[in-house]
Amino acid sequence: MPPISTSDIEEPGFLAKCRSHPASVGESYFGHMGFAMRFAGKLFVAGSAAAVHAVIPALCETTASRAVRDLYKMTHLRAGPDT
Repeated sequence: MPPISTSDIEEPGFLAKCRSHPASVGESYFGHMGFAMRFAGKLFVAGSAAAVHAVIPALCETTASRAVRDLYKMTHLRAGPDT
């Protein structure tokens, strides 16, 4: 397969989306990156807790559901139409 060059990507549209999405939720690029990374980390922990609970039901009984509720609150406290 041939390598992808930068000319294969619609840069103006792609770069515009990279700037406009964070702005649509009232964040800078790096602010949005930080939020998304924290969200991903919490989601990973919730998924791991659910996997542990699936194997050993006595462990992590409410960890995943509590994390999902917290993630919902995180996203709905943000500004913008994408939330």
